[in-house]
Amino acid sequence: MPRLFTGLAMPPAIAETLRTYRGGLPGARWIEPADYHVTLRFLGDVEVPVAEDVLEALAEMRARPALTVTLEGLGIFGGDKPRALYAAVAPGADLIDLQAEQERLVRRAGVEPERRKFTPHVTLARLKREASPEAVAMYLSQAPVFTPLAFTADRVTLFSARESTGGGPYLAEAEYRFA
Repeated sequence: MPRLFTGLAMPPAIAETLRTYRGGLPGARWIEPADYHVTLRFLGDVEVPVAEDVLEALAEMRARPALTVTLEGLGIFGGDKPRALYAAVAPGADLIDLQAEQERLVRRAGVEPERRKFTPHVTLARLKREASPEAVAMYLSQAPVFTPLAFTADRVTLFSARESTGGGPYLAEAEYRFA
């Protein structure tokens, strides 16, 4: 049963720049820069027939021009119980439209509807209990100033990960160019 998600692959130069934020946070399990991406739709562990239907459905993605993806700062998910450190992605109209199309396509392929609100981001680290709110606040206050980063995306990638684990390594199973 493959664990799948769709996303935008990160260009190596942007990933290398994000690498500068690694380290200095107790309880962080850092994602490898080669695995950085912007998730569009997490599918989870799916049965093989559903995965095959997803492959077919994604091939029906409409043509669109390349879009600019802008990373605009650092953030955390989890509030008082921090669970992830991320680089926030500006939620531009083109990106929101692309994600909505991904949702429609995978639902048509038999995947359950996503219940969480789309918050575009690049996960930099998954946080364990040792990453207290105070430690995270200290990290964020001492991290290098985040200068916005931008890249052009011209395709969606269907990624897979090892079953029941997160944080990579991820494999590109298929790519769907915009035009």
